[in-house]
Amino acid sequence: MTTEGGDEAGTTKRDRAPLATVLAANAVSITGNSLTLIGVPWFALDTTGSPGKAGIVAFCAALPVLVSAIVGGPVVDRIGRRRVSIASDLVCALALTAIPLLDSAGLLRFWMLCALMAVTGLFHAPGEMARHVLVPDLARRAGTPLPRAASLYDAVARGAWMTGAAIAGLLVAFMGADTVLVLDAATFGLSALLVTAGLRGVPSAEPVRDGPRLSPARYRADLREGYAFLFRARLLLGITVMLMVTNGLSQSWSSVLLPVHARQELGGPATQGLLVSVFGGCALAGALVYGAVGQRFPRRAVFTAGFLLGGAPPYVVAALTDTTAPLLVTLAAAGCGVGVLNPILTTVMYEQVPDALRSRVMGASTAGVLLTTPLGGLTAGFLVERAGLTATLLGIGGLYLLATLSPLVFPAWRAMDAPPPERPLERPPEDGIPAGGEPVSRPGPSTPAPAPGPSGTPPHR
Repeated sequence: MTTEGGDEAGTTKRDRAPLATVLAANAVSITGNSLTLIGVPWFALDTTGSPGKAGIVAFCAALPVLVSAIVGGPVVDRIGRRRVSIASDLVCALALTAIPLLDSAGLLRFWMLCALMAVTGLFHAPGEMARHVLVPDLARRAGTPLPRAASLYDAVARGAWMTGAAIAGLLVAFMGADTVLVLDAATFGLSALLVTAGLRGVPSAEPVRDGPRLSPARYRADLREGYAFLFRARLLLGITVMLMVTNGLSQSWSSVLLPVHARQELGGPATQGLLVSVFGGCALAGALVYGAVGQRFPRRAVFTAGFLLGGAPPYVVAALTDTTAPLLVTLAAAGCGVGVLNPILTTVMYEQVPDALRSRVMGASTAGVLLTTPLGGLTAGFLVERAGLTATLLGIGGLYLLATLSPLVFPAWRAMDAPPPERPLERPPEDGIPAGGEPVSRPGPSTPAPAPGPSGTPPHR
């Protein structure tokens, strides 16, 4: 009896380990992202003194993310989700290490900074996507309900953002932005080590080996399949368009508007780190609360309320105050609102998109969502130099409010509360065949049926 119980316990532990590995690796990687979010704009401002050039750096970092999202979906499954995650983290670590090394040697030029940030943008997105699409399989392996796993995934990410922002603000203030970049590189290296050790032998993390070879024609067919699914689902398309607008506006906030506001009015990077940390902490609380009780409420109502609370108010308050306390309170409330968004969108996506198409549809959705992101920081930098910070904040806040009203205006959003489509009983992936028994890649392209409900990529705030 004792031996059997021990074996059962060991099995449970092994089954839960891959999900715990993905959560831990993503937390470490996102902690690094939050270091970059604060460290790079301040590094650009310190070395150039120009909000416009800080916006150019943000553009160079964001544009490759869009490119990799557009073309990367079919490649993730073929190379293997584990390998993609490891490789992306290692490349990002090397690129970020090069920035302070070149600067300390007196060799760093502005174009080099832009190029190295472009490398991190190009390689980071596939790694995060590879970990994200693993969650449903690993949750099933661990016996964890999908909504709870989605909320846990987002809560861990929010906690990582909060911790990284607090650390980054203090490090920039007391040790310089170059120190933040070195620590950021170390977090990517640690994430690669965790995935290397923790996902070894997990079938859904390995390359697909039983499908046809990835020829140019096969690649185009796989890519077309993901975009066909995206465009045939009205709600999915509506979510993508809405997040395309809001992510571009959010990028202007994180890469230019908040750093410039903190530099001019709020006392520097330590204050910015505090603001981002409070926002992330309250977003973490919002995600945890939604994971515990959110399933009792209509998704569309909660989603709309969360976006209205977390969207425009920070821009308006920042435009009207030059002190920290009002903005701190506003960002705390905004964080609580934003915290419910990712669990809703992630759960809906996992419910509606078959595993056989998940990487491709997620890549297509991410590409649409990020379409305006490269322009966010670039446009905001030049607007601040020409129209001033206050006018830019108010203008962008007004656009944000209009975008977040779309779930109340368009009927397609009502499908957010529709039950998920019925599918054959899913089973754990084996031998490269995903849950549901459908191969990831078929000999010829298929035309998926219109999705009765949405899928989408979580907003990036």
